[in-house]
Amino acid sequence: MRKLFTLSVGLSSLLLAQNITSIQYNGLLHISEEVATEISGINVGDAFDINKIDESLKNFYRQGYFSDIVVSRTADGGLLYEFKEKSVISKLDMNGYSSSDEQEALFAEIGLKKGDLYDATKVQQAKKNLIKKIEAEGYYDTVVEVNVEPKEESIALTFDVNKGEKIYIEKIDFAGAKEIDTDDLEAALANQEEDVMGWLPGLHNGVAHMDQLAYDGYRAKDVYMQHGYLDATVSDPIMRVDSGSYKADLTYQISEGDQYRINSIKIIGAVDGLDLEEIRSKFSAIKGKIFNINKLRKDMSYLKEQVANLGYANARVNPNFHKNKNSKTVDVQYTVIPGQKVTINDVIISGNHTTRDRVIRRDVYLAPGDQFSLTDLKDSKNALGRRGYFEKVDIEQQRVDATHTNLLVKVKEAATGSIQAGGGYGSYQGATVSTSLSDRNILGSGINAAISFDISKISVNYSLSFNNPRVWDSDYSLGVNVYQSEYDYLTYDQKSIGAGVNIGKQITRNLYGSLGYSYSKNDTNVDENATEERYSIFAQEDLNYAKSTFSIGLNYDSTDDFYVPREGIILGGSLGYSGVGGDEKFLEASAKFGAYYGFEDLIDYDLILRYKMRARILQDRGKIDIPEKVFMGGIGSVRGFEPYSVAPSEDSVDANGTATRKYLGGMKSLINTVEASIPLSKAAKMRLAFFYDYGMVGEDKVDEITKEGYGVSLEWFSPMGPINLVFARARNPEDLDRTSSFEFTMGRKF
Repeated sequence: MRKLFTLSVGLSSLLLAQNITSIQYNGLLHISEEVATEISGINVGDAFDINKIDESLKNFYRQGYFSDIVVSRTADGGLLYEFKEKSVISKLDMNGYSSSDEQEALFAEIGLKKGDLYDATKVQQAKKNLIKKIEAEGYYDTVVEVNVEPKEESIALTFDVNKGEKIYIEKIDFAGAKEIDTDDLEAALANQEEDVMGWLPGLHNGVAHMDQLAYDGYRAKDVYMQHGYLDATVSDPIMRVDSGSYKADLTYQISEGDQYRINSIKIIGAVDGLDLEEIRSKFSAIKGKIFNINKLRKDMSYLKEQVANLGYANARVNPNFHKNKNSKTVDVQYTVIPGQKVTINDVIISGNHTTRDRVIRRDVYLAPGDQFSLTDLKDSKNALGRRGYFEKVDIEQQRVDATHTNLLVKVKEAATGSIQAGGGYGSYQGATVSTSLSDRNILGSGINAAISFDISKISVNYSLSFNNPRVWDSDYSLGVNVYQSEYDYLTYDQKSIGAGVNIGKQITRNLYGSLGYSYSKNDTNVDENATEERYSIFAQEDLNYAKSTFSIGLNYDSTDDFYVPREGIILGGSLGYSGVGGDEKFLEASAKFGAYYGFEDLIDYDLILRYKMRARILQDRGKIDIPEKVFMGGIGSVRGFEPYSVAPSEDSVDANGTATRKYLGGMKSLINTVEASIPLSKAAKMRLAFFYDYGMVGEDKVDEITKEGYGVSLEWFSPMGPINLVFARARNPEDLDRTSSFEFTMGRKF
C-alpha cells in the first residue's frame, strides 16, 4: 500500500487538467484492454480524480496478476498505465520428501501447480501447508526451504525438505483417572503407545501425530461424557521429548467429578405431524440410565431426520442440559426450530458423461415440486450406489430461498464396460480361466449384457445374458440368458444346453420380487475305456435328462454400494420347482443373508466387517439326479477347496490300496463367512480382506460333512474393473479332498 500512496502523491499534478483525453495500458498479458477499463472504472472524457485513480490501482492489484503498476500523465492530457505482471511458475521440484511421480498431486494438495502466477504470500502458505502435512505423519522439527530461481519470464521453485525425526510415544499417563479404564481413554486418542506388532495395518505404531495433540484432550473428555461424567476436565497433553532418542511421554491432568444419570428428556417446539411421544419412545437415551453423550447425539440426529422428513430441510435441534448437582442427575431438553417447509425446486445432475439423466433420475426419490424428505435423500444416494454405475455419489442441497432448495446430484462414473476374468488352480481340474465381455450400463441406458466363457483342463462353458432392470423406466425388469457347457472328465463326459427368462418387480425401494423359468438339456456319458481315477464325479452312470424349472424369489437390499458396501443388509430367498415338463422332479429352496458394517465413523479407520450366509435345501418329488444336488467349494462357498468338490460321497479302497471317491451329492447345505476388510492403498483403490469360511452339507442332516477354510484376499478396484485375488487354505483336509490355494475373479462384487 505504501507504493500506492507514493504514486498518488506523484499524480497530484494531474488535478491541473480537467478531463482525461486518452487511456493507454502497456504490459497487459492476462486481461484485455476492455476488461482493464472495466476494472479501473475510468473512461476517456472523465474528469481527473486522484481518489478515483488511486482506487483503480487498488482494483488492479486485487486481480493478483501484477507485481508493479505505474500510472503517469501523457503530454496530451491522457493516462498511461504500465504493468509488470507476475512471473509464471514454470517448474516445481521437491527434494527430501516425495517421489517424482507423486509431486504433482502433492503440490496441488498444498496449493501450488505449474502455470500459477508467482506470489510470495501464496508460496509461504504452501510451505506452511507442507510442514503441517509432514508433522501430521509424526515428524518433529521439520524444516522446509524454498529456493526461487528466476527464469526468462518465469520462476522455478524448489522445496528442500528436512523432515527431522519421528517422535515415538513411549508412555501415556492419565493423572487423576480412577473411574474410567486408561485403556479406554487411550483408545480414543489419535496419539497412542505402540501396539504389539504395531507395524500391521490398523494397529498403532506409536508415532506421534503433532497436529492431533491439541484435540486429544477433547477426545478423552468425550469418553468421560459417554460414561456420565459431565463435570470431568481433561487438560491439554504435556509432552516431554528425549532429544537423543526422540521418545516422548504424554501426561494428561484429569479431574473426573461425579457421574450423572438422566432425570428427564423433553422436546420443546411443536411441529405439525410430529408425534413427540413416539419419537421419544425410540430414543437411545432412557430416563434413569447413565448419561451418554453418544446416545444423545444419535437421538438428536434421529429427531432432526424426523422433522426434516416433514419438509423442514433447514430444521435445527438445539440440546440443553441442566445438571442437578445434589441428586447427580441431568435434565435433557431438545429445542426444535423447524424453520419453514421446503419444496424441491430442481434436481440438477452432473458428472454423468455416459449415463443418461433419466437413468439417474429414476433412482432419485425426490422430484421438482416434492416436499423435502431427508430419508428420501439418503435412500436416493444408496439406490444410486447399489447400481454399480458410479464410483462416487453425492447429493447436496443448494438453498434457493427460505422455502425452496435444489438437489445437486454429483456422480463420478465407474468403468461399467469391461473384460472380466476369473480363474484359479486346483490339483484336479488344473488351471481354470474364465473371461467375459460385459457392460452393466450399455450406452448409459442402465441395461446390462454379457457374453462369457470359461475353460479349464476339464470344461468349456459359454453363456450370453441380457437384463434390463427398468423396462421403459418402469418398476419391472426383464432378463434372458442362454448357455452351453461341456465337462470332459476322464470317466465322464457331460454336456448341457439351456436358456432362461426372468421377470422382476421393484416392490419397494429395497424389496425386489421375481418370477423365472429355465429349461436345460443335459447329457452325461460314461467312458468305459477310461483308466480308473481317484475321483468319479458322479456315482451314477449315463445321465441324459431334461430339466424344466419355475421359480419365485424375493430380495431385500439396503446396502449403500454395489461393490464395497459399508452399511446395510442383503436378504433374499427363492423357491423353485422342477417337474412341469422335463425329467427332474424336485423342490429347491435357497436363502442368503449379508450384513455390512463400516467402522470409519467410530474409530477413524476404514475397517469393514462382513457376515454372509447361504443356505440351500432340496426335496425329492420323484427324481433328482446327482448333477442337480448340492456341492460346496470355491469362491462364494468354502474357499480352500476346489469348486463343487465337497459333498456326500462313497469312498473306497481297492486291492492295491488306491482310494477312490464317487460323489453322491447332498440335499442340504449351509455356508457361513466372516470377513474383515481394511484399506491397503487408497490411491490404488486396494483393500485387504481376512476371511474364515465354515460350510456344512449333507444328505439327511445338514452337518454330515463340515469344512473350514481361511485366508486373505486382495480386493482391487482396477481400471479394468474389480479384481479379487484369493489366497486360501483348507483347514484339516482329508486325503481325498481336492484343495485349492489360489483363485481369482474379475468383475464381481467383493
